[in-house]
Amino acid sequence: MSDLYIGTQGFAFKDWVGAFFPHHTPSSRYLELYSRQFRTVEIDSTFYGIPKRATVAGWRQRTPPGFRFTAKFPQIITHQRMLKDSDQATHHFIETMRGLSDKLGPLLLQFSHQFGPDRFEALMQYLDGLPSDLQFAVEIRNRDWYDTEIIAALKARGVALALHDLYYMPRREAVTADFVYIRWLGRRADLKRFDRIQLDRRDEEKWWEKRVAGFLDRRLTVYGYFNNHWAGHSPASARGFLERLGYPVEPLDPEPHQPRLL
Repeated sequence: MSDLYIGTQGFAFKDWVGAFFPHHTPSSRYLELYSRQFRTVEIDSTFYGIPKRATVAGWRQRTPPGFRFTAKFPQIITHQRMLKDSDQATHHFIETMRGLSDKLGPLLLQFSHQFGPDRFEALMQYLDGLPSDLQFAVEIRNRDWYDTEIIAALKARGVALALHDLYYMPRREAVTADFVYIRWLGRRADLKRFDRIQLDRRDEEKWWEKRVAGFLDRRLTVYGYFNNHWAGHSPASARGFLERLGYPVEPLDPEPHQPRLL
């Protein structure tokens, strides 16, 4: 299982208490309990701002050896400035995330539909300025990008094209790095609560299961993350996906662990 990292986009959801986390679990224990079930998580909160170094250190301390964090670049870089005048923010974000040390996985540049192929050269220049010792993935949400040389350009730089299942984007299975980064997304308007599976995604997931098995056969490292909006409850989506690929999942804790009295 060393090359497969399947988890969820975020870990701090109150709707998971009683469905994934035991009843009455405090938010301070979410990450610890999450990391007993999965070996990776995509941090979504970094999209809204660069975390404090102490926060990052806490993430590292509360997870077991071998756990991997991936994280989104802040929106000020990808959405507001669209990479322009972002050197200082980029350096600050990357150096902060280095606090995860050996638990740091790929960092994701998620762009909006407004970030179109007219910014091709700006994107390539930005990627060329990123440190070579870390892994990066790029998610595009404008299908016009596929009329450009984006695949070849990312491959030349060893940057992964983030593969996703998003209702208005075509599926792709292009490999442009020595790892694969997959995101299972959904339509935000479809779901309001995240405590159970509410949408049948088996056909889509079967398609992806075959691709992931193929990636693993090629000895590629695979990172994959389910969103709550995908089917209604991302922990169940991730657990089911792992089981169908033949990987064991841990039983859910029925109750929160109580500290021992000395």
